[in-house]
Amino acid sequence: MYQRLIRPLFFLFDPEKIHHTSFRLIKLVHLLGLGGLIKRLFQVNDPSLSREVFGLKFPNPVGLAAGFDKDALAYKELANFGFGFIEIGTVTPKPQEGNPKKRLFRLPTDKGVINRMGFNNKGVAHAVERLKANRGRVLIGGNIGKNKMTPNDQAVADYLFCFDALFDVVDYFVVNVSSPNTPNLRDLQEKEPLTQLLNTLQNHNNTKATSKPILLKIAPDLTQGQLDDIIQIVAETKIAGVIATNTTLSREGLSHSNKTQTGGLSGKPLTNRATEVIAYLHQKSSGAFPIIGVGGIHSAQDALDKLQAGASLVQLYTGFVYEGPGLIKKINQAILNQK
Repeated sequence: MYQRLIRPLFFLFDPEKIHHTSFRLIKLVHLLGLGGLIKRLFQVNDPSLSREVFGLKFPNPVGLAAGFDKDALAYKELANFGFGFIEIGTVTPKPQEGNPKKRLFRLPTDKGVINRMGFNNKGVAHAVERLKANRGRVLIGGNIGKNKMTPNDQAVADYLFCFDALFDVVDYFVVNVSSPNTPNLRDLQEKEPLTQLLNTLQNHNNTKATSKPILLKIAPDLTQGQLDDIIQIVAETKIAGVIATNTTLSREGLSHSNKTQTGGLSGKPLTNRATEVIAYLHQKSSGAFPIIGVGGIHSAQDALDKLQAGASLVQLYTGFVYEGPGLIKKINQAILNQK
């Protein structure tokens, strides 16, 4: 029903506006008491789906990637669609509007999306208030970034601020230095500033009574040498793992006219490259750290490919938009069928 009826209707409207409308519809469905029905339709509850990764127990290995529920507005309702975990954000210390609209573009013939949102969010304090109601029911990742106006040489303070604010309401952290839509942010992926940032966060993490996993989200556009640096940095800073990958600046193989838009490309065009990065990191590091695989998962097989390449968990975003919530169930069932 989603692909025949709901998606064609949604795709008649501006993608950013319909994104917000979909949140209101999801909330409405639950207010009408249909949350139980959604669970029955989409959740796959089987103990063999659970995974213990970086010290956390995930009910299943399929999560919602950051960017979909930036401000933690509907994480409980979204979890009812079968996700094993929800990653909120990217959040920044101060609220910010992000880049000027129009800034989100579909590429239907390529099953892709280009965005140049620019870390639009209501600020970390707003997310914290929303997450206080969770009380551990949904496993939550907190994706943190810096404000646009914060210069790179002061970025560490922004990440520390978000880390401390979210510490009591999330289960793990993701350091986002790989979005292409905040000016000069990707410069923080270079070896020296990235090592400094992660060391500072990890040292601060270790001062807590109980530390929490810190992961690094990387771009798919890194060279082999840069990926080698990532492996070395993870070992040196002792962070918990890597999320591979964020959106790409590549436009190779696209056919839709929106390919000329600036911003990060996600969706099906990213499938192979994201899997290649996962496989390289896993093989070159000899499986030294967990990887969350994300990028172009539009089918159960896409998810299985990433798990087989070395990912411990996977995340959806654009595939969720194009294929609908049934994709989560299909992936979990395919994992069970491999047993």
